[in-house]
Amino acid sequence: MTEVGGISADQLGSYVERIERLEEEKAALANDINEVYGEAKALGYDVKILRQIVRLRKMKDRERTEQEEILEVYKRALGMA
Repeated sequence: MTEVGGISADQLGSYVERIERLEEEKAALANDINEVYGEAKALGYDVKILRQIVRLRKMKDRERTEQEEILEVYKRALGMA
């Protein structure tokens, strides 16, 4: 094992390679996700709304409810509701 300044070069290289591989996988997944959104758009779905739905579904019920309540308060304050 080669060490430079107290750092194992082999171990560091292994971490960097794993991160790079995962970044490549992440990019491929992002491309796949965009393709699915493209398919949905081609069928007439609103991609912007689909993205909001996906984001909301990731939230816990309580967090989502709190955000919706705050949004309603802000909208009323601005005369939008």
